[in-house]
Amino acid sequence: MRAATAWDIVGIGLNAMDVIIEVPHYPAFNSKIEFERAEVFPGGQVATALVACQRWGLRTRYVGRIGDDELGRLQRASLLEAGVEISELRVVPGCPSQSAYIVVDGRSGERTILWRRDPRLQIPPDELSREVICSGRLVHVDGHDTEAAARAAGWAREQGIPVTADVDNLYPKVEALLERVDYLVSSSSFPSRLTGIADPLGALRKIQETYEQRFTACTLGADGAVGYDGRRFWYCPAFEVECADTTGAGDVFHGGFAYALVQGWSAERAVEFASAAAALNCTARGARGGIASKEAVEELMRAGRWRGVKWPDWLLRQRG
Repeated sequence: MRAATAWDIVGIGLNAMDVIIEVPHYPAFNSKIEFERAEVFPGGQVATALVACQRWGLRTRYVGRIGDDELGRLQRASLLEAGVEISELRVVPGCPSQSAYIVVDGRSGERTILWRRDPRLQIPPDELSREVICSGRLVHVDGHDTEAAARAAGWAREQGIPVTADVDNLYPKVEALLERVDYLVSSSSFPSRLTGIADPLGALRKIQETYEQRFTACTLGADGAVGYDGRRFWYCPAFEVECADTTGAGDVFHGGFAYALVQGWSAERAVEFASAAAALNCTARGARGGIASKEAVEELMRAGRWRGVKWPDWLLRQRG
């Protein structure tokens, strides 16, 4: 990893504004329920990961698009306030910004997301600047604008810059992106959906071998996260916290993982730091509401307050 660059992390991908609607319990179909509160918070996969890294002392740069509406202005202000460099944040005239309505169960903190992204917010590959993308020590992407992300990852690879990716769905041409990713941390269902292998450990191994990544992992929600480095599997259980809202936990996980790589930590410690950061983010409302200090994250790691046993039974059975 290069030592002397203008930025520690350059991120290209999603930003969003979220309306968090908390209800006393998740409503049944065709029912009516009074919500307890509704608040607007900034979010988005890559944007949130960068905000987390910026708060932990890294220099971050964001590449993406917003609309010219009030939500876009709020998103821009949130990134500026966090200290993220946004000279490559493009405003699309006459276009609404990405937004989401997130229903949070007040009992468990689990959420259901209703979202929309105008096609005009898609990042055209030709809009990217190679100089901008390669101005950092690490490049972080998501899978939504797959062709743009693949181009950025390819440039980074050519310059010897590590690439981390947050992929949660089978996007068109996602394989071209995976070929250029060094560290993949996907959603729990993605490995099996991509490979057709029901066993998540077997699916992770297949992805790592096919795309020759340094580390291939997936988050498992309340069960933690598991990864494979080509030699062995690494498992980290979730940490025990008082959960208020799980929105943004995965995004902060990716921020924590990228932060750890920039520090030169091992994959095992990176997953543990990311898991602890994600858990603490769940203690407050909003995708970025619970981003804790480095000291608080490390304190939770030292305390070792795991949600459950290491290697849950269903994973142990498949691990053999």
